[in-house]
Amino acid sequence: MTSLNTLGRSDLTVFPLALGGNVFGWTADLDQSFAVLDAYTAAGGNFVDTADSYSTWVEGNSGGESETVIGKWLKARGRRDDVVIATKVARHPDYRGLRGETIKAAADASLRRLDTDHIDLYYTHFDDDPTIPVEEIIGALDELVTAGKVRAIGASNISAERLQESLDFSDREGVARYVALQPNYSLVSRDTYQGPLQDVASRAGLAAVPYHALASGFLTGKYRPGVTVDSARAQGAGAHLGTERGVRVLTALDEVARAHDTEVATVALAWVAAQPTVTSTLASARTVEQLPALMAVADLELTEAELTLLTEASA
Repeated sequence: MTSLNTLGRSDLTVFPLALGGNVFGWTADLDQSFAVLDAYTAAGGNFVDTADSYSTWVEGNSGGESETVIGKWLKARGRRDDVVIATKVARHPDYRGLRGETIKAAADASLRRLDTDHIDLYYTHFDDDPTIPVEEIIGALDELVTAGKVRAIGASNISAERLQESLDFSDREGVARYVALQPNYSLVSRDTYQGPLQDVASRAGLAAVPYHALASGFLTGKYRPGVTVDSARAQGAGAHLGTERGVRVLTALDEVARAHDTEVATVALAWVAAQPTVTSTLASARTVEQLPALMAVADLELTEAELTLLTEASA
C-alpha cells in the first residue's frame, strides 16, 4: 500500500499522484469521468485537482463543469471524507481576479458546484494583478479558513517575490498561510520553477504539486516524429518534438523506462516526484486505460544515475 504524503504544514495527507480534473466535462464526459475517478480511488488515490474555470475554453461551456462533475461523483459515491479536493480561483468568467470579495464569492460558487461544505485546498490560480495587495488576497482566504469553508490554501502561477510577500504577511499577522504551490514544472519546462520560486518554497516548507508534469502529454512518449496523435492537446505537446532538448529527453526516458520495464510517462513523473519540495505530481487521465502508467509513479524509485541522466538530457 503506497503511503500518503503530508501536504506542507497542513494536516492533509495526499497520494503521490494528484488526479487532474481539467478533462472532466471536456474530453471526458460524465460516464468517463466517473469511471476514471472510480479507478483512481480504487487504486489508492485520494487527491483530486480542479479549478472553477475548467472548462471555459470549450464552446458552450461557461466554467465550473469539472467541479460539477466531481460534485456529482462525490455525492453518488459517498466519498467526500476520504478524498482531498483542490480547486482554484481567479479565472472563472463571473469571478475574475483575486479581489477579496471575488475570492469569497467564487469560493461559495465552487462549494455549490462541488455540493460540499468545504474545500480541502484552495489555490489562487493566477496572481497576475500587482495592484491587488497580498494583504487583501490572504485576508479573504483567511476569512474562508476561519469560516470552515476552506481547510488549507495554496498558490499557483505566482512570482517568488509575491509568494514571499504573502508568506511574510501571514507570519506577521498570524493568519492563514500558503501550504502548497502549484508550478508549471517538467523535464521540458524547468525554468519556471527551479531558482527563486523553488527556493522560497523550500525555505517556507511548501509542498509543490507541479502541473504540466507530462508537458500536455509529450512526456508520455506517444509523440514521435511522423506519428499523428488524436488529442485535443496534440498541438501543444507536439511543439516539443521540434526541439533538440525534446528529442534528448525522449531518448533518455526510453532508456530508463526499458531498464525498469515501465512506461515513459511513469519515468517522467518519477523525475518530477524526486525533485526537492515536490509532494505530489499532477496528471490527468481521459480514460481508465491511461491511469496505470500515472499511478505507477508512487512505486517507481529512480537511481541517482538515472536522475542525473534525465536532468542532463533536459538541461
